[in-house]
Amino acid sequence: MKILLPVDGSEVSLQAVRFAIRLAHEGLKTSVVLANVQEPATLYEMVMAHDPAVLASVAAAAGAHALQPAQALLDQAGLDYESEVANGDAAHAIVDIVERFACDMVVMGASGMGDLRSALLGSVSHEVLHACGVPVMIVKAEVEDGAVGDDEDLDALERPAVQE
Repeated sequence: MKILLPVDGSEVSLQAVRFAIRLAHEGLKTSVVLANVQEPATLYEMVMAHDPAVLASVAAAAGAHALQPAQALLDQAGLDYESEVANGDAAHAIVDIVERFACDMVVMGASGMGDLRSALLGSVSHEVLHACGVPVMIVKAEVEDGAVGDDEDLDALERPAVQE
């Protein structure tokens, strides 16, 4: 099974990589494609750089840098992988990579804590889930101990403070 692992440098994207490694170690015959998608250059960047080749070079370097932690995890696990750095809209680029590399599945992270734009337009993982022609597994961010979201913490928030 060829699995696409889109990574953006976040901890939750690395959790998705760790999950795919676990699948492989538990017996799933796996090959991996690591991908990072760089946003298109802003108008300011285009005006300041003057040369599209410079912008492409900077984006490629930033993408390669974002892939390094995931590559280290895969190297440590002894898994072979291919890498791809793309530019453009993240969801569309991920779907394109799935098709070009003939991936059978996408395993990606989603924090569930997007900004206003993602709340209005939909997060990348949500868009990929609906646009992709292969199964998409979403690995949710782990809730840290003591973070709001634990049942115990929610209970404490709901209880009124008692003053003596």
